[in-house]
Amino acid sequence: MSIQLTENAATHVKKMLAEKEGAMGLRLGTKEAGCTGFAYVVDYTDAIGKDDQVFESHGVKIVVDAESLPRIDGLVVDFVKNNLLNEGFEFHNPNVKNTCGCGESFAV
Repeated sequence: MSIQLTENAATHVKKMLAEKEGAMGLRLGTKEAGCTGFAYVVDYTDAIGKDDQVFESHGVKIVVDAESLPRIDGLVVDFVKNNLLNEGFEFHNPNVKNTCGCGESFAV
């Protein structure tokens, strides 16, 4: 099992973690949403639960709940800047079988 950040994503997350008092890592997960099934949940975490799996990538702790892990195992998260106004995380998930037209949800 693995979850990875690109160098760009890790640099961005480290910068954001430095601004969040008590934050110790990035929490990634999924929730039921959209027309296709699931959406990604991205947040910062200050705690690791007993059912969480912890990965490390480029010096950043990535925390994933046990229920989400099978859907995002192998995920690579990038941080992209398309222009001066548009930037964000981009997910490369080998488990995705289908996405909705707007790209907000996915099926595994």
